[in-house]
Amino acid sequence: MIKKRLLAMTLSALMVGSMLVGCGSKKEEASDTSKDLKLTIYCGLMEDHMVKAVAEFEKETGIKTEAVRMSSGEILTRIKAEKENPKASVWFGGPADGFIQGVQDGVIEPYISPNAKDIPDKFKDKDGYWTGIYVGYLGFVSNQKLLNEKGVQVPTSWDDLLKPEFKGQVSMANPGSSGTAYTTLATVVQLMGEEKGLEYMKKLNGQIRTYQKSGTAPARIAGQGEAMVGITFLHDAIKYKEEGMKDIVISAPKEGTGYEIGAVALIKGGPDQEAAKKFIDWCLTKEAQELGQTAGSYQFLTNPNAKTPEQAEQIKDTKLIDYDLDWAGKNKSKLIEKWNNAIK
Repeated sequence: MIKKRLLAMTLSALMVGSMLVGCGSKKEEASDTSKDLKLTIYCGLMEDHMVKAVAEFEKETGIKTEAVRMSSGEILTRIKAEKENPKASVWFGGPADGFIQGVQDGVIEPYISPNAKDIPDKFKDKDGYWTGIYVGYLGFVSNQKLLNEKGVQVPTSWDDLLKPEFKGQVSMANPGSSGTAYTTLATVVQLMGEEKGLEYMKKLNGQIRTYQKSGTAPARIAGQGEAMVGITFLHDAIKYKEEGMKDIVISAPKEGTGYEIGAVALIKGGPDQEAAKKFIDWCLTKEAQELGQTAGSYQFLTNPNAKTPEQAEQIKDTKLIDYDLDWAGKNKSKLIEKWNNAIK
């Protein structure tokens, strides 16, 4: 009887031990699976935001992630060039009208994340091709010191930029390479109509100091005193002011201005689709969206549970136009071509 009891106890212990080993193996297997995953993303965010996001995602998931920073136009050009053999799996950040063009070009595929349920419909594509992660307002960033030296007032309208005192003193990116600059072009055309809008852009061309490749550059150039005013997304201007460019003053056109919905999307046919979907899932969380403000990114956020950066409160009353994002995306190539012809 004693021998039977001892045998039963021994068998029970062996079974429990076996179950624990089995559970441990499954956990280790899951962990190992994540560690085996690799991900490459093309990123349109500010570099410090990108670096912080990648580090946090790697920390939380164990997925080794490589990110390449480019302007939105450069990202789309790269993805199209790699269409037959994609090198990256996620497009992370940049205005959604570029993503809409990417859908037209057949380089983005739909993915509806389970976390997309938390994002209001107005911030995402109904078919799941892209999902918004932030919102940025377009406006002007001026250098107060330069304005004072020239006795010039802060610009508060689109027409102000055409004044003689701003000749050669306006910095803007090229709409062909920059999502920010394309938002400027699309905003002006939607506000004034195509004919008058392109005529305005032709006049503005005579005021431009230099066209930049990236949409964040005009804010930096104005902040450093290399130009009186830059056309940029206002959260970029806030970032540079917070970082010590104290001469920066922010304004927006009284007629109204456009905005971006910064998005994330799955690149069609990209490698590591499992890892890519995990990254998109992560981007839509409250925690991931709030991470940006710790890296100086002060956009409004699309997840209603995420806390808006305090720094963004100063621009919350900016007058916005009824920006037609779908039209802007579907007409992007055509409108850029017309802009190029207008400024020749």
